[in-house]
Amino acid sequence: MKMIYIDCFSGISGDMFLAALIDSGLPLDHLVSQLKELSLPDPYTIQVKKVHKGAIQASLLDIDFGHAHEEPAGHEPTHAHHRHLEDIRRLIEASRLSRRVQETTLAVFQRLAEAEARVHGTTVEEVHFHEVGALDSIIDITGAAIGLEYLGIERVFASAVPWGSGQVETQHGSLPLPAPATLELLAQAHAPVAPSPAKVELVTPTGAALLATLATFEQPAMTLSGLGIGAGQRDLPWPNILRVILGESDSPAAIPLVQIETNIDDMNPQIFGHVMSRLFAAGALDVFFTPIQMKKNRPATMLSVIARRQDEPALASLILEETTTFGLRVHPITRYEAQRTFQTVDTEFGQLPVKLKILDGRVFQAAPEYDACLRLADAKGVPLFQVYQAGLEAGQRLITPGP
Repeated sequence: MKMIYIDCFSGISGDMFLAALIDSGLPLDHLVSQLKELSLPDPYTIQVKKVHKGAIQASLLDIDFGHAHEEPAGHEPTHAHHRHLEDIRRLIEASRLSRRVQETTLAVFQRLAEAEARVHGTTVEEVHFHEVGALDSIIDITGAAIGLEYLGIERVFASAVPWGSGQVETQHGSLPLPAPATLELLAQAHAPVAPSPAKVELVTPTGAALLATLATFEQPAMTLSGLGIGAGQRDLPWPNILRVILGESDSPAAIPLVQIETNIDDMNPQIFGHVMSRLFAAGALDVFFTPIQMKKNRPATMLSVIARRQDEPALASLILEETTTFGLRVHPITRYEAQRTFQTVDTEFGQLPVKLKILDGRVFQAAPEYDACLRLADAKGVPLFQVYQAGLEAGQRLITPGP
């Protein structure tokens, strides 16, 4: 299992995290080519340069939209444009990005929207994202999802975040630090915080949303395999950097999760598909339906959701809002996972990514990615099953022979 530990020594922002992923091995050309799938309305360029923060060399991310725009007090530049969650959802879902990248990106934006709605006393649908809806923040969040997929990261861990004070200027005016949305996100995730003398914004809403959506706040046991260092935009009395530490574990990890369930016998079945999409976007790891019989022998559906424990409150609220149920059952569960990684193979139709299942260092299974097979079949004008079979046969050559 491949893991990553985010050392938030000097806080976290979207551009710092993406820069650290690039520094750890995410190729810039791969990131740029994947981001083109978004069809963003404005032209832009992405550059990464080496800088020194104190005595430490780090990678600094610069997104240039070809025209000047004011930079806020925090880490992240702002390209001013207001968007609703549905606007961002349409942009992501219309892309040809992988399902995992889409789900990760939408889950982060869903957490942001929920936090903004609670802070400003409005609904998720009415939230104007302002800074976090800017094009550069869409790039930061989508880029982070692309990077985690490319690096094969299966679990994300994080340190405590610095607990500073002061004020930040936003489109809502002067706000206390941590910014209200940032504090809401960290509180919902039960994030540990550490005192800091900083009087500037160290943890941005985007950075907090990435942690709240993806991370478990603990140090994992792992064998170290890599390191990436991202630079913040501001110079501080200490090195303003974010470190991501990559590692692996050969043993299946016991992961604490929850299973949320409810029985529904009085809802239009067309709504279940919508509920499933919303749950995945909000961070659910799995969603499934089971046909059951309820009182008076009525046919019904049991909705089951597998989720991280920190996501339980948001997912439970979503189910209560989006379905006809009046109550939920929540069970603590443990899930064991094999290590997985991706490798590109050559086939007669072109290159395909193949997902490998690894146990104790051995490749036990190999299967081509469905979405990639579908795209290649469409591009070549051949039946999907032929492309899939070619990928499957190429993947079989990667399986480790038994002892």
